[in-house]
Amino acid sequence: MKKIFITGGKPLSGEVQIVGAKNGASKMILASLLTDEEVILHNVPLQQETDIAREMIHTFGGESSVSDHSLSIKVPEITQTSAIEMSRRNRLSILTVAPLLHRAGEAYVPKPEGDQIGPRPVNFHLDALEKMGAVIEDSPEAHVVKAPNGLKGAKIELPYPSVGATETVLFAAVLAEGRTVIKNSAIEPEIISLIMMLQKMGAIIQRGVGRYIEVIGVEKLNGCTHRVLPDRLEAASYACIALATRGEIYCRGAGHSSMITFLNAVRRIGGEYVVDQDGILFKGSDKYKGIELETDTHPGFATDWQQPFVVALTQAEGTSVVHETVYQERFGYTESLNEMGADITLSEKCLGEMPCRFAGENYKHSAVIKGPTPLKASKMTVPDIRAGLAYVAAALAAEGTSEIDGVGHLERGYENLYGKLKSIGADLEIREE
Repeated sequence: MKKIFITGGKPLSGEVQIVGAKNGASKMILASLLTDEEVILHNVPLQQETDIAREMIHTFGGESSVSDHSLSIKVPEITQTSAIEMSRRNRLSILTVAPLLHRAGEAYVPKPEGDQIGPRPVNFHLDALEKMGAVIEDSPEAHVVKAPNGLKGAKIELPYPSVGATETVLFAAVLAEGRTVIKNSAIEPEIISLIMMLQKMGAIIQRGVGRYIEVIGVEKLNGCTHRVLPDRLEAASYACIALATRGEIYCRGAGHSSMITFLNAVRRIGGEYVVDQDGILFKGSDKYKGIELETDTHPGFATDWQQPFVVALTQAEGTSVVHETVYQERFGYTESLNEMGADITLSEKCLGEMPCRFAGENYKHSAVIKGPTPLKASKMTVPDIRAGLAYVAAALAAEGTSEIDGVGHLERGYENLYGKLKSIGADLEIREE
């Protein structure tokens, strides 16, 4: 078992290179299943999520090669429609269903497993596919999906603007017969970049006002070359480390347009940032103030920003309130922060102004953070990617040496995390036990 030991209590400073978005690259890799021609992706992050997506390509009969951060993919034919024997189960597998239906008429994918942040049901995906002509049979461990007559365009209104469900409908619609309308779609930057990639491949996709997307199916898609957009979640992670340690970190390659809401929150608590043409410099402060914050789908404050940002809020004077509206069980990590000295109380009430689908459901999805509280080192087990980064930020801000295991989650979500942390002054040791 791999563990990391972090000795904290000092400001971190320096520069890190922000790579391509994990949540963009993995979906673009799977989009290559829609064509038998070569797809080339640049600025691909080199971490385990990319490896998982590539394994899926290879499982279904494709091939890929990587050079530096560029990835070449080609799937001349689908040789297998089952992903049940993959080495790792991952929620990405549901996104292979529509491409497999188009090219092979069937798909057999394992039921997804995920991080410990609440259920990630795939009913939105399956319901949409059924409306487009898919036939679904479930076994105890897998979804068996067939399209005996191909997929047909349909009107799809998502109950919630789910990123994954929007991606599934896009993959289904681009090669479906006729017109598909998606209402209440996700509009995250990663979705927009995926649409741009699909357009390069020959798709006809029109964005309407609000969360409205219209797709006219085409007979065939071609290959393309596309660049993965910068990872706004990685940039925010290092920003939170700068805030929590009261340091100064330049995130080279960070994109401004995808981080507007996050930057506002940084300024509201008293942190500083400077945007230039090559990236964003984040500066900590000697004094922060508490704020009220609610997570939401884009363009709101991203749920994946919330966990690392709460670490910074433990160092703010006064009371902060965070209302989580995306995942109902995302505050489990706060127990470990409290053991480190934080003062965080969870509530089942909706402590915010936004309409919340978890109201009255007895989920502890609001947090009250009182500060500032000094943090002390602790032992922690990572439950999910962003909670793991929150633990790292807390350990870097704490006095003493913290021990963190379960770091596979971190390695799935971040490229060269340990090397980048050391480059900005982190006292970090990796041990295999």
